[in-house]
Amino acid sequence: MIFDAIVVGLGAVGSATLYQLAKQTPHVLGLDQFSPPHTMGSTHGDTRITRQAIGEGAYFVPLALRSYEIWQELEELTEQQLLTKTGGLFIGKEQSAVQTHNKPGWLTNTIEAAEQFGITHQILDKTSLRDQYPQFRFRDDDIGYYEPDAGFLKPELCVSAHLDQARINGASIRTNERMLSFTETATGVTVRTNLGEYTAKKLVLTTGSWVTASLYDTPYRNLLTVYRQVQYWFDVHENHAAFTSDHFPVFILSDLDVYGFPAIGSPSEGIKIAMETYAKSTTPDAVNRVVSEAETRSMYDQYIAPNFSGIGPKCIKSAVCLYTMTPNGDFVIDNHPNYQHVLVASACSGHGFKHSAAVGQVLAELALQNRTDFDLTSFRLDRFAV
Repeated sequence: MIFDAIVVGLGAVGSATLYQLAKQTPHVLGLDQFSPPHTMGSTHGDTRITRQAIGEGAYFVPLALRSYEIWQELEELTEQQLLTKTGGLFIGKEQSAVQTHNKPGWLTNTIEAAEQFGITHQILDKTSLRDQYPQFRFRDDDIGYYEPDAGFLKPELCVSAHLDQARINGASIRTNERMLSFTETATGVTVRTNLGEYTAKKLVLTTGSWVTASLYDTPYRNLLTVYRQVQYWFDVHENHAAFTSDHFPVFILSDLDVYGFPAIGSPSEGIKIAMETYAKSTTPDAVNRVVSEAETRSMYDQYIAPNFSGIGPKCIKSAVCLYTMTPNGDFVIDNHPNYQHVLVASACSGHGFKHSAAVGQVLAELALQNRTDFDLTSFRLDRFAV
């Protein structure tokens, strides 16, 4: 059988792509070396922030807005809640030079994007911040951007929902099967795995941190860098009510690269807070997936205790995930530079999940119609110097 498309890598973007493909044709195949949702890549950890005004660039906003629509569509199909609107509080200095996701002026850009697209929001001064959110320790020069429709997605449920709906629409899915190589022909691509061989008109590579191997023989072989990130859940047992979603939104402390969520489980499950770090690169196969006690203590002493009230030092659990970064924090959504029948997507750079549903639609349109109405100018490989 010749498939219309094969998707390799079924995490956030790959599962979304397979779902969008299967809505148009049942002759599609999804492959993953693990059994998604899994904990080996960038799509796990119970929650991911979603927001509509995107400080990383206004050109991301159409992807974010379309993703909101797709999440609602999936919720209706699956009768599951995938997106929880808690409001989002994004804090920092208005003209800060600190980069967030490799972007300077992140908070100012967020405000400008909200104004450009008519996204409902409020700007809070330090007095309003301290009155409304005593759980934080604000600085005198902090301002807050509050977006009421921001919130969190449940990544594992989102991936499962996409894959389940793809199956319902006729897609074939093979897990625990690793792509070894692919070969382009005049009319398509042949994919060889550890278990078989498959042929398709188009191949879509959404392999997360493993995508770097697919660019090895191109001028962009050094474009993407993989970084280890740690997510922590700290104790709020004694102050649990103050941190539930009724009183505490998702948040980003943009000048510190610290972000987090309300307490969404029982008092014993803690509150998830993490920071982004780019000190040392790694690979998905060599990354250290163990979080040390020293790391946990450092996280609490340097970032939790100085910036929050009511969060205890006990770490309930932790998890390691991977960021695959471009130099400027943008995405790659493009044809493979060496193969006309192969698409490559690295919609990551630490802020990809919120956009993944729409990126899946974009990739499906490119694979089947060779066009999309979304403006992909900022996501082309040739935007990056090599």
